[in-house]
Amino acid sequence: MTIRLLVADDHPVVRDGIVGMVSSDPDIEVVGEASDGAEAVGLAHALQPDVVLMDLRMPRTDGVAAIRELDRLGVSARVVVLTTYDADADVLPAIEAGATGYLLKDAPRDELIRAVTAAARGHAVLAPSVASRLVDRVRRPETGLLSPRELEVLALVADGATNRAAGERLHLSEATIKTHLLSIYAKLGVGDRAAAVAEGFRRGLLGAE
Repeated sequence: MTIRLLVADDHPVVRDGIVGMVSSDPDIEVVGEASDGAEAVGLAHALQPDVVLMDLRMPRTDGVAAIRELDRLGVSARVVVLTTYDADADVLPAIEAGATGYLLKDAPRDELIRAVTAAARGHAVLAPSVASRLVDRVRRPETGLLSPRELEVLALVADGATNRAAGERLHLSEATIKTHLLSIYAKLGVGDRAAAVAEGFRRGLLGAE
């Protein structure tokens, strides 16, 4: 059975390289190329490939949003993320959105072809560094993500405290509170206070009241 593959990446040179690597395998046929997530969704819906190789960081619609949209539309293609990023903030949203696999762009040709083949059969495929991150994440309690002080700051922010008020409560400077918040944002993979609070509740870091 020939595996029908769609390649989504916003860099033409990267797409050409990927297509060149996989096209040498007689069991893989590249049926389309997309330069962003929105185009990937449209082509996947129209072409019904078996597997989509999806970059994460693309203009207009990023990879995670595209994976969610494919799921919403009921597109049956398996999605394998192919990216240069393996931080928790990149890996977890992609896996949660429904990605079958997660590989890094430095993967050799044979590993890439094995991943496409395995994904087409419904098997999960993870780069070793990504697999170890997920194992560590499962073994580590969620509360271990943030330090005790960061949990205090997040709880005060959730209660509506300003940076100044939080600093007064904890006997810290406003600048120190800002530093703690930046660390919290990075660890939770968010970009602002509201998102940090929402993610804190989602992960059980803040008590639901």
